[in-house]
Amino acid sequence: MKLSRTLSLAASAAVLSTLAITGQTAPASAASFVVSESQFNKMFPGRNPFYSYKGLTDALSAFPKFATTGNDATRRREAAAFLANVSHETGGLRYVVEQNTANYPHYCDTSQPYGCPAGRSAYYGRGPLQLSWNFNYKAAGDALHIDLLHDPYQVEKNPATSWKTALWFWNTQNGAGRMTPHDAIVNNKGFGETIRSINGALECDGRNPDQRNSRINLYKQFVGVLGTDVGGGNISC
Repeated sequence: MKLSRTLSLAASAAVLSTLAITGQTAPASAASFVVSESQFNKMFPGRNPFYSYKGLTDALSAFPKFATTGNDATRRREAAAFLANVSHETGGLRYVVEQNTANYPHYCDTSQPYGCPAGRSAYYGRGPLQLSWNFNYKAAGDALHIDLLHDPYQVEKNPATSWKTALWFWNTQNGAGRMTPHDAIVNNKGFGETIRSINGALECDGRNPDQRNSRINLYKQFVGVLGTDVGGGNISC
């Protein structure tokens, strides 16, 4: 056991040394993530068991810059901003799939060359940021090396995959905004820019203030749980 631990520590040191040389960011893990399991449970006391803390931490390695970029306050703000938007989208992590089933056939864009091989009604909102539309399932699947175009149901069956799709959008997509939500927080542009990216066409510039304010209030609550503040930039959009 002692020898095994020595080897483990040596391996960890080698990884850290390599990261330092290459300038890479070490991915967050359950041990290093700025949100502890107890804080996660405090944020989501009524969550669906599908949205497990382990599922989230297992997904972190897919996007190593998430909640590891910048100083400690910035890292905590990014986690709070992500989870505030997640909470708003899912009713506090209660809903794994979109509740309005009448919308389901709407999310098939037949103009795409690959169409909707899983069926016209298969690309409804799923997961922490309610991934929807066939083109988003394809793009997320391509990035994650998972065939979500042909099997979108993985997002409601595998917790780590579900969290990865949300982190994919957060870290790589501008959506309706001018930057990714990740860039908005780490560059101190403000929480409002994350709203603009995720649902700006419906909630920014005076539209749907109740929805926008719900996200803002959750953000204020979650930065408090994580022991930081809202940071600079515009908190609203």
